[in-house]
Amino acid sequence: MGMTYVSVAIANPADLKRQRRKKLLADSGALYSIVPKELLSAIGIRPYGSEIFTLADGSTITRDVGNAFVRIDGRQVPTPVIFGEKSDGSLLGVVALESLGFSIDPRTGKLRATPLFLM
Repeated sequence: MGMTYVSVAIANPADLKRQRRKKLLADSGALYSIVPKELLSAIGIRPYGSEIFTLADGSTITRDVGNAFVRIDGRQVPTPVIFGEKSDGSLLGVVALESLGFSIDPRTGKLRATPLFLM
């Protein structure tokens, strides 16, 4: 299976008309979504703080965090986003994927609709 890239509309929660589209790598191993900070700033999303994140190799990074609306195939939800630096990949994490009701089909590498569970 190859990598799954998804075209995602990213919008400012305070003004949904302020949005941009970006291809993000759908990564079921990443908890949070990473969006370039330049894109988030361009649509008026400001960080509410910063956090320390542990990477797969055990190293840590500090990044600004904020909230955005993400939309795929007509489904839209608010989600936390990490303000990505130039050296960071652009990712769609599992918090956004599952909130939208999607998972990655391991056989096809494509997104598939999944039930939303309230538990």
